[in-house]
Amino acid sequence: MANGLDEVVAAETVLSDVDGLGGRLTIRGHSLADLAGRRSYAQVAHLLLEGFFDDLPEDAGLKESLGQARAEVFERLRPVLGALAALDVYSGMRAGMALLPDRKTLADALRLIAAPAVLTPALLRMGRGEQPVSPDAQADHAADMLRMLKGDTASPALAKALDTYLVTVCDHGLNASTFATRVVASTQAGLTSAILAGLGALKGPLHGGAPGPVIEMLDAIAESGDAATWLRAEIDCGERIMGFGHRIYRVRDPRADVLKAVVRKLVAAGGAVGRLAFAETVEQAALDVLRVAKPSRSIQTNVEFYTALLLEAAGFPKEAFTNVFAAGRVCGWVAHAREQQLTGRLIRPQSRYVGPLPELVA
Repeated sequence: MANGLDEVVAAETVLSDVDGLGGRLTIRGHSLADLAGRRSYAQVAHLLLEGFFDDLPEDAGLKESLGQARAEVFERLRPVLGALAALDVYSGMRAGMALLPDRKTLADALRLIAAPAVLTPALLRMGRGEQPVSPDAQADHAADMLRMLKGDTASPALAKALDTYLVTVCDHGLNASTFATRVVASTQAGLTSAILAGLGALKGPLHGGAPGPVIEMLDAIAESGDAATWLRAEIDCGERIMGFGHRIYRVRDPRADVLKAVVRKLVAAGGAVGRLAFAETVEQAALDVLRVAKPSRSIQTNVEFYTALLLEAAGFPKEAFTNVFAAGRVCGWVAHAREQQLTGRLIRPQSRYVGPLPELVA
């Protein structure tokens, strides 16, 4: 039996391929390095959605359509933002998205892709006692998300960094949240139902909930003053070192390299120089400690480590990191849901019963 479904092929997809041994991520025939920082999030969303909606506009037109979707989501959900803001920011976002129509049209898909970028800034601002900022339908997706968060236009460097992050995490094979999305989509439920399944799976600390604890780890190490000693103590207690290791990659996560380069560009543009230098010191200490503590395993830096630094620099509090992850991954979920609905079957695996049997009556 494949515990955790390791090595089990549960779907055929044209969307992405994760090469864990080679450390490569392919998205619709393109390497991650060819997309991240070179194509906008709207362009990559178009790449993922192509072939799954008959009325998908031309590549250049999706930016405008996505901008209109942001404006529509804001107007639809404006009356309930106060109630949503009473929840934690992830639960508020998820509850807001649950109120969107549950159909299978392109308009439904674009609203779902737009929603995390609209709801996350609105709920964060309201949590600080500030009024939400309405979207600018003409702006780029990442730049508008930052504008709605900060109340003014973000620097081009910061907008580019967030856009690159959203592209970097847009799709990643049959991970837990994408699989959950496809399972629900396979029942021919609407897109909102499928995306809510993905949101539920993403919340866990072994998946999309991982970047926040990276900041907590860095803060704790900074307070202790000795990275190696702190890290060894955590390992001795059986704790995970957040930001390191991956279920699939046996070499360095290629997304980590992309995001590390982005963070360095932010530093060059006037970002938090000290924070990056400290994080790089912690990264090397962690790799050294893990190499000694777990010599039989290759545990490398994963995407969450530099995600935490990038999102912190962008102004998002750590409790909203998973929201921003969802804002990037949602276009991949939508594409997988449509692929499953159009080409797949109802997902119905078998289980092996290992419980007691009823007594036989003579």
